[in-house]
Amino acid sequence: MEEEKFSEEMHSKMIDLSGSTSLDAEDRNTAGTMVHVAENTSNGNGDDEEEQLKEEGKVEKNDDSGLAEDIPWKTRIWEVFTTFWPLGFVAFGGPQAHIAILRDHLVVQRDWMDEDAFTELFAIGQGLPGPTSTQLVISTALARAGPLGGLLAFFLWNLPGLIVLTTTGVLIANFIDPDDPPFWLVGLPPAAIALVFKAMYGFGAKLDTLGVILALISASVAILISGDEVIKPTSSQYVFPSMLAAGALVAYIDSKRANPLGVYAAPSKGWDAKSDLTMRRIGIPLWVGFCIFLVYAVVLVVTILLVDVFKVENEYLKIFEVMFRIGSIIFGGGQVVLPMLQNEVVPFWMTKDNFFQGLGLAQSMPGPLFNFSAYLGAVYKGVPGALIAYLGLFGPGVILIFAIVPFWARLRHVNWFKVILNGVNSTAIGLVGAACVILWEAAVRNSADAIVFCFSGVLAVVFDVPAPICVIAGGVLGAILSNDVANLGQVPY
Repeated sequence: MEEEKFSEEMHSKMIDLSGSTSLDAEDRNTAGTMVHVAENTSNGNGDDEEEQLKEEGKVEKNDDSGLAEDIPWKTRIWEVFTTFWPLGFVAFGGPQAHIAILRDHLVVQRDWMDEDAFTELFAIGQGLPGPTSTQLVISTALARAGPLGGLLAFFLWNLPGLIVLTTTGVLIANFIDPDDPPFWLVGLPPAAIALVFKAMYGFGAKLDTLGVILALISASVAILISGDEVIKPTSSQYVFPSMLAAGALVAYIDSKRANPLGVYAAPSKGWDAKSDLTMRRIGIPLWVGFCIFLVYAVVLVVTILLVDVFKVENEYLKIFEVMFRIGSIIFGGGQVVLPMLQNEVVPFWMTKDNFFQGLGLAQSMPGPLFNFSAYLGAVYKGVPGALIAYLGLFGPGVILIFAIVPFWARLRHVNWFKVILNGVNSTAIGLVGAACVILWEAAVRNSADAIVFCFSGVLAVVFDVPAPICVIAGGVLGAILSNDVANLGQVPY
């Protein structure tokens, strides 16, 4: 009798749900399915049909503990492999294009998560130092197949660019005279700088009033450091993070004013904050996340102490320290890292020409701009240097994304956290603006370079031509105008 009464109540409730105008089509279909199950249960033949629906994924399966069952881990890790293996070869166009590619494949095509979850994971990368698109790759795979899934996706996403840039760096270091680069390389630097200008335009257009002020101040300070006779360029390792912290403080104070200059969005509701399934897939308890963060902090402090305080003479340790330190203060994407890297590696590791030749190649490769680190390490110390530089620059962002994901749903409820991120991101955008000025002066040296810059910039901004084609087209035009071919526009600019 009790079972019969329960079935009748269930039937009545599901009829109400399926007929509700407040539900969308998918919800009504789900409700209708549950009604069908309830009807068959009352007739005594519902068990078999319910099992069939569970197998088809229309009804959530439950284990003995009442927790939602999941797709087998082997199936999910294979999904990660088959999804990210091809993406590593087609991820051209920079962070904005990467985000669009990932959304199309993970949300639209494969339905790994809903739009809100994807947006929240993207916000995690925005709020942490490191390459945003790579952190989104890791976090989406982490939410799908756990830590191993995140690491596998990271490896597949970066592999093509890593191999090409490491190989190129070794070849350039061994076979190309830095004082006399071949004609087919002279057009790459100005073409690459055009893409940095495009990134600055995209970032700056979204800033509010306070954001513009913070970006202007940070850009001015960065330019001053780069061109002052008294202030050493290496002081950027202390000044840049100090500016980011100051930007956060200014934004927080501004948010408390009656009429703030900035625009501050309300805190997010968080993604899957109560989902047992998602947290079990992530597989990282809060205490483990805290331990991972401690590992990051210890590595950062120890390497800085060894190199800067105890003056340990080891070139590979120096490479790792430089890259890990820079990777720990990069907010806002790969373009922000350029002036910091230039200050650290030119002329100590390579010439300015070597730097910009590699930048042009990095801009034309799939994957994140942080792969540029492999090129820099390869030019300086061959393949071992490339791998150490690569691990150093990517390390902070990768470690922190694994540490922070378990805490993120809670942090997103905190208003002050979103406020200070506004200040940090605005200040970081100013560093991209400084990169435009600093890199322009270094890369555009004659009229031919200026022509290549304008040509590639118009292709990228006006005609929305993909980044690799812009760089290649600029390289071809630069080669045609060079001394070895047409010898046009060679007067110093």
